[in-house]
Amino acid sequence: MNTGVISSQSRAAALRAMSDEELDVLVVGAGVVGAGAALDAATRGLSVGLLEARDFASGTSSRSSKLIHGGLRYLEMLDFALVREALKERGLLIQRLAPHLVRPVPFLYPLQHRAWERLYVGVGVALYDTLALSGSIGAGLPTHRHLSRTEALKAFPSLRPESLVGAIRYYDAQVDDARHTMFLVRTAAAHGAHVASRTEVTGFLRDGRRVAGVRARDAETGAELTVRARTVINATGVWTGNSQALLDGERAQFRITASKGIHLVVPREKIAGHTGMILRTAKSVLFVIPWDRHWIIGTTDTAWDLDKAHPAASRADVDYLLDELNKSLATPLTRDDVQGVYAGLRPLLSAEADSTAKLSREHAVGTPAPGMVVVAGGKYTTYRVMARDAVDAAAAQLHARVPASCTEQVPLLGADGYRAAWNRRALLARSAGLGVARVEHLLRRYGTLIDEVLALVADDPALGEPLDGAPDHLQAEAVYAVTHEGARHLEDVLTRRTRISIETADRGVAAARTTARLIAGPLGWDAAETEKEISRYEARVVAELAAQEQPDDASADATRRGAPEIAPLAA
Repeated sequence: MNTGVISSQSRAAALRAMSDEELDVLVVGAGVVGAGAALDAATRGLSVGLLEARDFASGTSSRSSKLIHGGLRYLEMLDFALVREALKERGLLIQRLAPHLVRPVPFLYPLQHRAWERLYVGVGVALYDTLALSGSIGAGLPTHRHLSRTEALKAFPSLRPESLVGAIRYYDAQVDDARHTMFLVRTAAAHGAHVASRTEVTGFLRDGRRVAGVRARDAETGAELTVRARTVINATGVWTGNSQALLDGERAQFRITASKGIHLVVPREKIAGHTGMILRTAKSVLFVIPWDRHWIIGTTDTAWDLDKAHPAASRADVDYLLDELNKSLATPLTRDDVQGVYAGLRPLLSAEADSTAKLSREHAVGTPAPGMVVVAGGKYTTYRVMARDAVDAAAAQLHARVPASCTEQVPLLGADGYRAAWNRRALLARSAGLGVARVEHLLRRYGTLIDEVLALVADDPALGEPLDGAPDHLQAEAVYAVTHEGARHLEDVLTRRTRISIETADRGVAAARTTARLIAGPLGWDAAETEKEISRYEARVVAELAAQEQPDDASADATRRGAPEIAPLAA
């Protein structure tokens, strides 16, 4: 079976192939929408290339709330079509496309007013469940339930009793967004797409007014290359304005407003709760999301016009989330309880509005020039729909019969046979010489591709040992990240292939040295390059921690920019 292995060798082969042949579709940007578009086009029988300037999912698609949901708040906006569409996608992901990566999670909605609020919220959540059932595949989740205050406090003991009169429990789903996006890329590669990260588009090729491909730079070596394509899909998210600006003489169709959202990660023992929780704030809603041995708390929603690559969280951001959450907790959290912080940017379609919180999350597809398609806006849950619409627009320009999208029926790698593998996890653990909990962890990250990880351990039993500084992970996972999952740098492994950077108290510093030594061989690093990777990661951690002590966005951004960037090896 072709499992879409992405390694140094496959990346080099992909770049050669893209340079040597004219593609039907070239996708620029390997966030969730771009990766989804590459998979959609490849499964229609088109020749496809996918270029990403940094790492897969290195922007918005690794920095979300990690929820797959319909968006309860969009019901209040009467946006029933968007909610129904998102709930259909949620059902597909849980039941068919990615059951190994997307899983149900219960949420508590505390009620503060008797009678009218229970009726108001109850009707909304009932409609939410009904819309989920209207999809062709069904919801795949339990329906909501009304709880008394006593029942609610049993479900979430950390709540202040006086902060609620009861609650409603409902279900949504969560995902490791970066791993899901990476699996989309690998699945596209398994279906024939040529994929390469760390390859930046520097300009567009033109045949008259028609876009005929791109000029690009290999960020690993500094080499320049040309990729010709009959159509180009621009799926660059918050960078849409920057990439549209490369189209000389063309008027940009979309203006994207970036909205910053930050999240806190705290150890599970700091909050006693058996469900997630959603709280209303004056500005939006606040989620408290169970995340293995941690909680994710978020998010903010503020305009951002500074560095897009590394949006910084300030002290004001952190304090805001803690203050809002502490209104409901019996034992308040402090900054010392925060183990990790991450910030991301939402790419919102620009509109006349007083704040970014009011901008639409619906997406749009446009054609600013022949041969070019731009897809913008949207939300993570509906990535597949956005990708389908973008490829539909590209196919219309190919002047040939192109099959309709079939990604609704295409499970991601690791999904086929997952439930059977989960049922066999005890037997698998015995045969691998690992604990059942360890195998469960691997199944939830790799699905049935767990066999590839365990094969590394079989070849080198030392890789079956826990990773120093991050014992929740095996050493084999670090190696697998670069030999199979396309990681090119230490940051890629610690931040996106794993979540060590936000799930350990030292932000991954202790794990950095061991991880760098494990991946140096497969990546061809010498001792000097290995030390440079470690130093650069440590400097990044220092800069992020310092930024989180700054009072505002401008000073936090300036502080975060002080960390060194990844430079070409050729330099």
